[in-house]
Amino acid sequence: MNDELLAHTISFPGAVLQRGFWLYVVEVRGSEASHLYVGRTGDSSSPHAGSPFSRIGQHLDVRANAKGNALGRNLRVAGVDPGACVLQMIAVGPLFPEQADFEAHRPVRDRVGALEAGLAQALRKKGHTVLGKHPSRGSVDEEQLARILGLVEERLNHHAA
Repeated sequence: MNDELLAHTISFPGAVLQRGFWLYVVEVRGSEASHLYVGRTGDSSSPHAGSPFSRIGQHLDVRANAKGNALGRNLRVAGVDPGACVLQMIAVGPLFPEQADFEAHRPVRDRVGALEAGLAQALRKKGHTVLGKHPSRGSVDEEQLARILGLVEERLNHHAA
């Protein structure tokens, strides 16, 4: 048994339990550097669009056979131990509700994918270190992207203060 017991607090609004299409930015602050990870909910291979709450658990799953843990893999590639960092998830949405079938899901997924790529690119242009690859997925709704970027920057700036 570990003689040194520690208590930690996790706080989140219940709204992040809602399924649907969300964009999110995870800020990872370590002792050496800060990184951002940009992602979305809305599967590529199925008609599902889960909650950001369930997505962050998948991202940080350390099991050898884990699927969907791109954030954890990208942090390890960058030489960052997630267990030695403070992580903050900024979830924006839901942008769209979960769709009834894959035919309806696909165009919404692609719209959110374009916003994901645009958000990652905009954050890089502002000087942030953004982990991962975000290939362009078509045309971006620039007005919606600007609103999302504003919300994300507001929270990043608030957290840095």
